[in-house]
Amino acid sequence: MTDDRHHFGTRALWAGEPEDPHCRDVALPIHHSVTFSYEDVDEWFDVALDQKPGYIYSRNKNPTVRPLELTMRALEGAEEAISFSTGMAAISNTLYTLLAPGDRAVAIKDTYGGTNKIFIEFLPRAGVDVAMCDTLDFDGIEAEIRKGCKLLYLETPTNPTLKVVDIARLSRVAHEHGALVIVDNTFATPINQRPLELGADLVVYSATKYLNGHSDAMGGILCGPKEIVDQVYHYREINGATLHANTAYMILRGLKTLELRIQRHNENAQRIAEYLHDHPKVDHVFYPGLPDHHNHAIAKAQMDGYGGMLSFALTGDFDQVKRFLPRLHLAHKAASLGSVTTLVGPPRVTSHVELTAEERRAAGIPESLIRYSAGIENAEDLIADLEQALAGL
Repeated sequence: MTDDRHHFGTRALWAGEPEDPHCRDVALPIHHSVTFSYEDVDEWFDVALDQKPGYIYSRNKNPTVRPLELTMRALEGAEEAISFSTGMAAISNTLYTLLAPGDRAVAIKDTYGGTNKIFIEFLPRAGVDVAMCDTLDFDGIEAEIRKGCKLLYLETPTNPTLKVVDIARLSRVAHEHGALVIVDNTFATPINQRPLELGADLVVYSATKYLNGHSDAMGGILCGPKEIVDQVYHYREINGATLHANTAYMILRGLKTLELRIQRHNENAQRIAEYLHDHPKVDHVFYPGLPDHHNHAIAKAQMDGYGGMLSFALTGDFDQVKRFLPRLHLAHKAASLGSVTTLVGPPRVTSHVELTAEERRAAGIPESLIRYSAGIENAEDLIADLEQALAGL
């Protein structure tokens, strides 16, 4: 077992190791069993009520899934963590656990498209009052919190325009008014940013992205105080958005190299952003590591690295995007992000495909925007690929 004296790379490798003294596996075994047998009914009852350690039914807990949760708990410095079948399951289960008809939630406009839909469509339908705020108007966000707020939802850096939100400032105001603070930390990962240390109550992830890192497993994670996480766990065990054991194994295997991968992602994205920043066929680059980024100072204060995600708007319209993308050779033209290989695509067909053109405009997303998830390839090769693609425009 590890503790908070160990570095993140060490915690990612050792924090989830099974504690069974009879288990000698170096690689975590995958427990496919749906159910677990007990000869003693009293022991069975105690395990079912969490009065003794053990497993009853894999929709609730599983001995392969639990080590993943323990690892994320250690990386975030949280009291508890639970997993979900997808990142959106983690977000939606958390919101529907904590919000009820008549409650008021405050959220920023710049969130992942699916998250945005929950706030502008599904929560209002469920009787929740939602205030959608301009992401960089911190005074405006604070004003909405003061009007009454059960829950403040933040995402930083944001998808896809990489806006940076001041977690500590907004968490402080939210707590003064009795609100819980949730932060989607998918872009940053616990290697680059730890929202709980900055004052947030809960941190949520699409584990499909950097945590897994190989575009071959989908999942979600929630970390935070045990009392709150247990409430969300109860909702999840009844609604059934459970992570499968085989998927948990794959995400946990990805976590073992998280620190190494993020270091390379950070380096590559920084170099690519600097290259694109001065290119005549690029209208604007969105990356918090650039000195002229709107909130570079906040990013520098609350992040240990600026991440592997950037986006850039080409000069011209969406037709320019359609000409540019096929010219890239070292990038999969695909949805998702955070993989070891570079992934690229416009929000119009990836992160914000669910939104209308008007809703994307309202979120400040240009139609000529390209979201670029820098992989761990050699940076010189990626820049050369971008250079030849841009030269053809």
